[in-house]
Amino acid sequence: MGTRTLGRLQKVELREVWTSESSDFTPWLAQEENLKLLGEAISIELELESLEKEVGPFRADILCKDTATDNWVLIENQLERTDHPHLGQLLTYAAGLNAVTIVWIAERFTEEHRTTLDWLNERTDDKINLFGLEIELWRIGDSPIAPKFNIISQPNDWSRTVQQAAAAGGEVSAHKQLQLKFWTAFKQYMETEGSFIRCQKPLPQHWTNHAIGRSGVHLTSIVSLWNSETGVKGPEIRAELYMDGPSAKQEFASLEKQKEGIENALGFALTWHNPENKAMCRLYTRQNADFLDEALWPQQFEWLKQRLETMHKVFGPIVKNMKPVAAE
Repeated sequence: MGTRTLGRLQKVELREVWTSESSDFTPWLAQEENLKLLGEAISIELELESLEKEVGPFRADILCKDTATDNWVLIENQLERTDHPHLGQLLTYAAGLNAVTIVWIAERFTEEHRTTLDWLNERTDDKINLFGLEIELWRIGDSPIAPKFNIISQPNDWSRTVQQAAAAGGEVSAHKQLQLKFWTAFKQYMETEGSFIRCQKPLPQHWTNHAIGRSGVHLTSIVSLWNSETGVKGPEIRAELYMDGPSAKQEFASLEKQKEGIENALGFALTWHNPENKAMCRLYTRQNADFLDEALWPQQFEWLKQRLETMHKVFGPIVKNMKPVAAE
């Protein structure tokens, strides 16, 4: 067998590509394909909200939405090593926007700033999540230059979830602990299986959300002790398309006009739920399933995976092209 010739990675200085943070790097990062790359690094699907968002006397570089939760994501950029003024601005932004996730991107993090982010992540509640990322540029020979994000600091989701759930309501009930265990195992299963469906941080609750490409609309996985068909007690699992906000009713009506084509594309029927007294609407598929029995989780994970992937493929292009309707 012949010896293969391999290329050598060559690091490229950031300033060779981006001369200015504000006029070069920030507009580049705000492009959809580059926000997707960043989102893959931090496991959040990002939707651009605005550039140079005013927050008090400062301007935040990029403001996005987490499409799985509709929460704010604030991004601050530096083309050099981290400094104290940027750290202060990030905390000001968090207070001004009530931002749930703050992403600080720099060429290099000093040890004191990495330690500060770790310290804040350990002491803040789940309304504030902080990520520190270093960005690098690489090429092989004459290949196009490729960016790479390296996570320097991130929230410790598991320990924080348990601690805060206990703080909010005393001891976490055995049922809530089982829900948290179910979603943690499901997230690990989806990652191991290489699914393109991204799971949010596991929480001790009966649902977990999945981004589908736009804020205000997402997929949801649900475990319930009540049968949604009969309305009586009986465990089930569901996969839903959930819509909320001022456009929800109009979007539901638009989808309902395509009901036959949608269900043919899915290969299964949906329950179309549009309550009159609520802004939200949802379309779901369900299965009787005893999620209290951990031995049955692998089959339930597989069912949810198949349903979610199919629904994402069918609904993703549709909802992304919908134009939100402003509230009256």
